Amino acid sequence: MSTNQILDVCSFPGERYPAYNVSGPRGNKCTLVKYAKYRIIVDRSKMISNRLLLHIYTLSTILQGVIARPWHDTGTGTIIFEEAWSIPALVNQATRNVPIGTTSAELTARLLDIHNERLAHMDANGVDYMVISCAQPCIQGISDPVMADDMARSVNDQLAAQIANNTLRFGGFAALSMHNATSAAQELKRAVVELGFLGALINDYQQSGPDNETLLFYDQPEYDVFWEMVVALDVPVYLHPRTNIAQIQNLLYGHAPWLEAASQEFADTLSTHIMGLCTNGVFDRYPNLTVIVGHLGERISSDFWRINDQLARQVPIGMPMLKNLSSYWESGNVLETTSGNFATELFEFHVSQFGKRIMYSVDYPFVTMEQGAAWLKGLSETMDIEDLQALKRELAIEVLHLNR
Repeated sequence: MSTNQILDVCSFPGERYPAYNVSGPRGNKCTLVKYAKYRIIVDRSKMISNRLLLHIYTLSTILQGVIARPWHDTGTGTIIFEEAWSIPALVNQATRNVPIGTTSAELTARLLDIHNERLAHMDANGVDYMVISCAQPCIQGISDPVMADDMARSVNDQLAAQIANNTLRFGGFAALSMHNATSAAQELKRAVVELGFLGALINDYQQSGPDNETLLFYDQPEYDVFWEMVVALDVPVYLHPRTNIAQIQNLLYGHAPWLEAASQEFADTLSTHIMGLCTNGVFDRYPNLTVIVGHLGERISSDFWRINDQLARQVPIGMPMLKNLSSYWESGNVLETTSGNFATELFEFHVSQFGKRIMYSVDYPFVTMEQGAAWLKGLSETMDIEDLQALKRELAIEVLHLNR
């Protein structure tokens, strides 16, 4: 990472960050400033002021070096980051769709666990590092704004505390209340700067209102303050599906309830939200924004030709999007993971559509790590080693800034 990039990151004015006295590479007195996922060594003799306020640092400040975030890097193991966890107060939300061969009690135990069965499966299946997030709908299922804000802080604090003794193997994505964009931005910054989280995972729309019938989507201008913070922190946001509110489920799936959740509901609802971000110009306003989508793109990228063809008709009537939809995949604004969708031919088709911008993930504990490892083993027989490494880990290292 260049000096200019570091200084750009350290530009939030008037804020204090933890700092420690250390010896520099030549034995000179230095200060180690812990900022988000960065640890920056600053030569105190070159500082303008002894106050540890990052906004006073200028180009005259000598940065002696950057110490990368330590993590369990074997050089070949995988990195996975659509992996669910919960807390006792919320776990019943996430246990409606129990995998075949698993009891509800077993799923509950796996969602609450981090360091026992989960870690054992990681070791057995070549997983170097896992980023954990709150299982859907999490905070997006809380309609009261005050309760949602409080629960988001609690979830983030509990996750940080649970992984604190093994950050070599585990990182976190923040849970956020999206009732208010400014509050969401501040909690994201707290989670990244103070807790060391790597970004956020948001479970589709935020339900709101006394009747639970108000749905908040993040593609409107009032959410720009949130996206500004995401870009400023240089972290990704993972958009994950959720079960719909009861009214929508009854209207759309009352006749065929077996289509609820992952078979149809998840992709149907979340794909609309993601395309809303595109068509309402969010990525045009924030060209450095990175959003991650699981399950091989929630079916959007399987249908680019028709989507682009039809959306072109909306340009003359005022659609804000400046490009065609697929361009946001090609530019890396939208990245995909393989979570819960190990379809080799579909994976290869997506690579042909927008290049090597797909990352491996599993969707544990709803999908087993053994399933993912077996799929990767099959790919390894035909896939170029460099491309396989990019899928398994290298792109994730870049997106999550693990070596920065």
